[in-house]
Amino acid sequence: MIAKIVATFVLSAITLAALPVYIGTSGGDSKGIYRADFNPLTGKLSQPALVAEYLNPGFLALHPRKPILYAIGQPRTAFPDGTSSVAAFIIKGDRPLEFISEATTGGQGACHLAVDATGRTVAAANYSDGTISTLPLDENGKPGTIATLITHHGSGPNKSRQAGPHAHGVYFDRANKHLFVPDLGVDQVLIYPFDALSSTLGKALPPLTTAPGAGPRHLAFSPDDKNAYIINELDATIITATHQLGTLTALSKVSTLPEDFTERKSTAEIEVHPNGEFVYASNRGHDTIVVFQRDTTTGTLTLVQHAPCGGKTPRHFKIDPTGKWLLCAHQDSDTISVLSLDPVTGLLGKPTYTVSAPHPICLLFAPF
Repeated sequence: MIAKIVATFVLSAITLAALPVYIGTSGGDSKGIYRADFNPLTGKLSQPALVAEYLNPGFLALHPRKPILYAIGQPRTAFPDGTSSVAAFIIKGDRPLEFISEATTGGQGACHLAVDATGRTVAAANYSDGTISTLPLDENGKPGTIATLITHHGSGPNKSRQAGPHAHGVYFDRANKHLFVPDLGVDQVLIYPFDALSSTLGKALPPLTTAPGAGPRHLAFSPDDKNAYIINELDATIITATHQLGTLTALSKVSTLPEDFTERKSTAEIEVHPNGEFVYASNRGHDTIVVFQRDTTTGTLTLVQHAPCGGKTPRHFKIDPTGKWLLCAHQDSDTISVLSLDPVTGLLGKPTYTVSAPHPICLLFAPF
């Protein structure tokens, strides 16, 4: 009962105040990390402002307990081996972020990161050389020396995109016992045991293998933890898998695109609604957010809608904490649009507010 009262209070507080949204960017005229304020009562998003200069801070993550934001990117001071970086910043209300430090990810072309539930480890995926790493975080949230560095091996049938491994995402499970890694280049979701005390990864467990040339990119777990949904970039499909501790088993697969769409296929992001009843994914090229109804018993998906996203190339999107809005970042039109979301039907409305932002590729709501 106490937990429900606290949750109700937090939700009420959310609806009464603007929510900060941090924006990761890469390329173009971007200068670093931006921030906007989102009003969940009206759906209005303010014009983003630069809050930290950093080179290509494409993906962002939060510390689970401290007001610290992490970003992958290119280091302020280049590492001798030319590797990518993970940087830490202190969130100071509506003031600019305060840079703490940066550390190497151990690989080239970092594209994704995640912080474990204890706040003592950050994991990174390096796309260009197909490596993943884990770094310990000290009591102040500062990233340290790499604890584990793993290089993937293999290739796929798409010669232009799968000549070698391309780790594309890192995801800790809710039990904080495993790290799941979709690798676009080898058509697998690799699974590693994780030790939170040492920040290390163990020997790989049996992976989930996709169809040849599918190109797994990202994944999302359902709130009940029974399912994982893997979005495949190259063949524009979503795999529904059952999820048990350290194991994924594929159940079914659906297309993210209409049957009559014949242009280049390319998906990007996937998210399960907080109520567990809907799954959303972005289609680049088609420039839509596809909506599926989720069967909460079987986990299977049924098509509901292809909704125009409001811009060009929806690289990333995020459902707000109230579950009533979806914010979509358009990499090639340099905009972010707000779409209304009906949590009962799952349907998305037409874009309401649209603001400009330089090459946005990640959106992150923060409670600070």
